[in-house]
Amino acid sequence: MVQHVSTVAFEGIEARAVDVQVQVAPGLPAFTIVGLPDKAVSEARERVRAALIASGLALPARRITVNLAPADLPKEGSHYDLPIALGLMAAIGAIPPDALAGFTVLGELGLDGSIAPVAGVLPAAIGANSRDEGLICPAACGAEAAWASPDSQIVAAASLIQIANHFKGTQVLSRPEPKMAAATAATLDLRDIKGQESAKRALEIAAAGGHHLMMIGSPGAGKSMLAARLPSILPPLSPSELLEVSMIASVAGAIEGGALTSRRPFRAPHHSASMAALTGGGLRARPGEISLAHHGVLFLDELPEFDPRVLDSLRQPLENGEVAVSRANHRVTYPARFMLVAAMNPCRCGRAYEPGYACKRNRVERCSADYQSRISGPLLDRIDLRIEVPAVTASDLILPPPAEGSAEVATRVAAARKIQAARYAAIGLPRIRTNAEAPAAVLDDIAQPDSQSLALLREAAETMRLSARGYHRVLRVARTLADLDNSAKIGHRHLAEALSYRVLAEEQKRAA
Repeated sequence: MVQHVSTVAFEGIEARAVDVQVQVAPGLPAFTIVGLPDKAVSEARERVRAALIASGLALPARRITVNLAPADLPKEGSHYDLPIALGLMAAIGAIPPDALAGFTVLGELGLDGSIAPVAGVLPAAIGANSRDEGLICPAACGAEAAWASPDSQIVAAASLIQIANHFKGTQVLSRPEPKMAAATAATLDLRDIKGQESAKRALEIAAAGGHHLMMIGSPGAGKSMLAARLPSILPPLSPSELLEVSMIASVAGAIEGGALTSRRPFRAPHHSASMAALTGGGLRARPGEISLAHHGVLFLDELPEFDPRVLDSLRQPLENGEVAVSRANHRVTYPARFMLVAAMNPCRCGRAYEPGYACKRNRVERCSADYQSRISGPLLDRIDLRIEVPAVTASDLILPPPAEGSAEVATRVAAARKIQAARYAAIGLPRIRTNAEAPAAVLDDIAQPDSQSLALLREAAETMRLSARGYHRVLRVARTLADLDNSAKIGHRHLAEALSYRVLAEEQKRAA
């Protein structure tokens, strides 16, 4: 007789159903796992054997075969331990044979029979709920699994003995409750930054419309401080965004204690990061930094110091909002709808913008152009806002803190985003949440400038030699500026300000 247990294999953030088939048959004692397992799955037999012995059960001296179907799907990870162990327990009569029917099972076993937390419990719970199945998972992951549905049956156990007692009726495990991480008081505030009013304005526009931003300025001007305070003016995640972000974090094993957080992600990888670390990949095609920053901020400090090939790998995700990771045996797609915030010095020594400075290498203009040309023109074309951040003077630092902080800016950003969400829902695009995501096809309807502004746009497009992408991005920024002013129409000043943020970008692109 073959005992069947349902579990999952992960393809990106999708949990694909896997049937664990356990057979205990006469023959020479052996324990074999087939079905394209990786090393971690193959080692499960030793963990399962030790965990059963620690739980007071002994494997029979018979031939044990475990098949993971479909056999052509790669099986990776340690979460197959628990379904294999429970399948064996049902096969030898330690639990009722039909106890596991209607459940998806995943968990890693310790040698003492304990069940350790694993990655991917939230996508597994959502997949099980879509198949009208319950979930058996580690106790540490129960709160995470409870977010899938309030009606799904969840058994979150700390050991094999608890599961056996639960199905025998001697110990009933209550359904875990969903848990949110405690909100921490924001320690970073825009009020901490003195001066840099134009940079704060650009930060507000980027936050309101989800636009990409580049800051260029001398060392110590406050670029990193500005970027670190961007999350303090972003609105919390909506329920649908929270689910998407948490599924990626779950697959990456980044959810602590099963508690989700409504705070938007902020990722700041070092400039030595590889392409696989940034876009995703590796042997198991894990999500990269751009996916972990989904619906949040990806901050790249010292942008020209990144490998040019790594930076250019961001081009497609910046346009499509997703990244496809292809390997020889499988291909997975991860969401990657993030705000790119980049910071860089004007030249290698960082002093090109200082008045009267003479570079020893070359003319200041040439030295600056050589350094900034490390960033390709096509990547720059995808950045909506580019600003210069001047050095802060001593007279700025001795001034009292500004009256307006993150709370006031966050209120305006939230109001602008509410306008955008309502606009796109009204035209049948509920998944579009910000102007930066708006498809070019709808810009003629939602971002049509008046006749005076149209003449300015036409002249600027010819003078600045805007690409089609640049033209549309100017309109998106102008639409955001109008939303911040609660204006239904794009005015002349909105378009002029949007173009001012594009002037430096076009100069940079030509230098590249």
